Amino acid sequence: MEKKILVIEDDRDIADLVKLVLETTSDFTVETVLDPEAAYSTAKDFRPDAILLDLSMPKMDGWTVFKLIRKDSSFKQIPIAILTAKSQQLDEMVGLHIMNADAYITKPFGKQELIDKTYELCNKGKK
Repeated sequence: MEKKILVIEDDRDIADLVKLVLETTSDFTVETVLDPEAAYSTAKDFRPDAILLDLSMPKMDGWTVFKLIRKDSSFKQIPIAILTAKSQQLDEMVGLHIMNADAYITKPFGKQELIDKTYELCNKGKK
């Protein structure tokens, strides 16, 4: 059964790459959002099984989007992975242990790493 993945990423090339990798090599349907201000409404309409979220975006940073989505009880069981170039151990600790993200994927990522972590993410969610 296909899993629905929402990618919130302002860089069109990275968003397209994630979509290409996940849709052509795995059982995923991917919706991408380039504008972080549209992320919440797209998430409500798309009803993803998991979300991949960039942190460094214009207008609204990823943590603001993360908190907005997490405030909605209908998204409580949907896992969110941080997809970021911030690769310091401290950044990962903040993401996983303070903000309580479900996974942390650093850019650049390998094709198989992206697929594996996305499957793991989907297995954490309960819809």
